[in-house]
Amino acid sequence: MTDGVGPGGSVALIGAGNMGIALLEGWASQNLIGPVSVIEPQPSQRLQSLCAERGYALNGDAARRDAVVLAVKPQALESGAAAAAPFIGPATVVVSILAGKRIADIAAHAPAQAVVRAMPNTPAAIGRGITGAFASSATSAAQRGLADALLRAVGAVEWVDDESLIDAVTAVSGSGPAYVFYFAECLAAAGAEAGLPAALASRLARATVEGAGELMRRQSQTSPGELRRRVTSPGGTTAAALEVLQAPDGLAPLMLRAVAAAKRRAEELSG
Repeated sequence: MTDGVGPGGSVALIGAGNMGIALLEGWASQNLIGPVSVIEPQPSQRLQSLCAERGYALNGDAARRDAVVLAVKPQALESGAAAAAPFIGPATVVVSILAGKRIADIAAHAPAQAVVRAMPNTPAAIGRGITGAFASSATSAAQRGLADALLRAVGAVEWVDDESLIDAVTAVSGSGPAYVFYFAECLAAAGAEAGLPAALASRLARATVEGAGELMRRQSQTSPGELRRRVTSPGGTTAAALEVLQAPDGLAPLMLRAVAAAKRRAEELSG
């Protein structure tokens, strides 16, 4: 194995579905790592082409690696850990993105002490994801740094100090893209109900969500509340709509219940 973070780091990726290949493409685009092994029983053409282009070993060698990234489905933990075992040495950090699987679950199946539990989200596919992560007490600063670099290749990374907070991360950012997509659906439906042609309402809603998100990104030092206030003229149309959204039974309590439900389910899946 090699030392340190960066082009010299070696990695094994176990599972290359949508999130796994998003990570792999992020690493490739940034020339982040050195030797890479990929284990995927049913490789897509996209995966085969990427491995051939970058010289990654696909379903081949089993040398020990600095990091092993488990990206299989949660129900495939046992088989995924078995596939990972030949790549794990005394100094290997295992990074798991398996929803609902605790560090104790990973450690019970994979022969590693240093384990990072991570929850990315689907915008990772375009390099705009955000990941919540927690490292086991046996994870060194260097190993955590390597895990951070691997995860940061597809977006921002936020570290938490308590593993139980990963369930809340799952409820907010892990599931969050679906909430945003549903908001766009509802906004488009409301536009159609207001008289717009359905296709036009859909385009307007989609572009509004995209643009507002990009504005929030570019003005990251400004709170969402302040951005909202800037576009809300007293007595205007936006204010009229916000009166409904900010009512006692409006959006805020609805989001509280939605996130609480997602967090409860994440806790159930975590055991």
